[in-house]
Amino acid sequence: MPTFVARFKDSRGKSKREKVVANSLAQARISLRQQGYIVQDIKKESQGFDFKQLQTKFMYVSVKDKAVFSRQFAALVNAGVAIVRSLSVLAQQCSNPKLKQAILGINIDVQSGMNLSEAMRKYPDCFDGLYVSMVEAGEVGGVLDEVLNRLAKLLEDIARLQNQIKSALAYPVVVGFLAIAIFLAMTIFIIPIFANIYKELGTELPALTQFMLQLSEVLRSCWLLVIIGVITAGIAYRLYYKSQVGRETIDRLLLKIPLFGELVQKSSVARFSRTFGSLTRSGVPILTSLEIVRDTSGNQVVAKAIDTARVEIQQGGMISIALQKEKVFPPMAIQMISIGEETGELDVMLMKIADFYEDEVEQTVKALTSILEPIMIVVLGGMIGTILLSMYLPMFKVFDKLG
Repeated sequence: MPTFVARFKDSRGKSKREKVVANSLAQARISLRQQGYIVQDIKKESQGFDFKQLQTKFMYVSVKDKAVFSRQFAALVNAGVAIVRSLSVLAQQCSNPKLKQAILGINIDVQSGMNLSEAMRKYPDCFDGLYVSMVEAGEVGGVLDEVLNRLAKLLEDIARLQNQIKSALAYPVVVGFLAIAIFLAMTIFIIPIFANIYKELGTELPALTQFMLQLSEVLRSCWLLVIIGVITAGIAYRLYYKSQVGRETIDRLLLKIPLFGELVQKSSVARFSRTFGSLTRSGVPILTSLEIVRDTSGNQVVAKAIDTARVEIQQGGMISIALQKEKVFPPMAIQMISIGEETGELDVMLMKIADFYEDEVEQTVKALTSILEPIMIVVLGGMIGTILLSMYLPMFKVFDKLG
């Protein structure tokens, strides 16, 4: 949609200048008036390079941003505020420029007669298939405020789960970078000092010392090739992971890593259960729900298991039996899903599974952190100790000869 530059006065009489996204000049003017502004001048933006617009395009809309938007939107709709007016209010107080631009665009489309879910579908970077499907179900069922509250709760739970995993990975990542930085600094700057001393002594160097001296020489003389090699390896990994076979292979290996694989499995089960339960509770058809959950699973192995279950259900099978075949979901989760299918309370059981495995993720994170701390200390000490040992071994030989 085109962008317009408008000058207007707010409710306090303060003059402002702002960009408005709309289908036409008239719609841009109407949008500003509905927000309580007095329009002074408005014109179409010139088609030049706009760094701010480019920055907004690549900006990220976090799960927390969407959760806050959903909670506030639900409160306004529940209070009887019209959707158009609600979107105008939300756009004014939105702190994320990309989400704000999307809300303004959605507001214009809703004013022109489009359904809220259809308008949201035009902004996949802000509102994914899960969000749009639940909003659509809320519109059809006349319970939009209830669905928005469920969405807010779902997104808050997902954000909390992501934060738990990030907290588990933060310590080893920071210590790992620190260890590599210290190792490289000692290898590049300290070892050459000792190398000059060894040349003057003229003694035969141990194998470990020779290896460290050669490594130091390579890093100092071929540092550009080393950097290029690391970048190439990173790009090759990303390209391999983007392929269907590569992603499935790496995701399967992640599930087999001790402790960390358990964390990935439990977090995937928790997310699957919470998302699937929220969709079915909101009235989204099971096949559609499984398709959405598959696309948001985050793990290719889990996604494959969900896709297999979807095919089984299309042929008249049960979800629990289909999921059991892939051997990705824990037996307890399978049994609880089976009970939910038998009793007709699948959404209730899925929420209980999500609650249980979210607690399990929290406990696994604590266990993983307590184990990784001493391991990383040992790794850091081992790297520094190796350098020091390689540097002092020739000294010991010299002392032995002197003795």
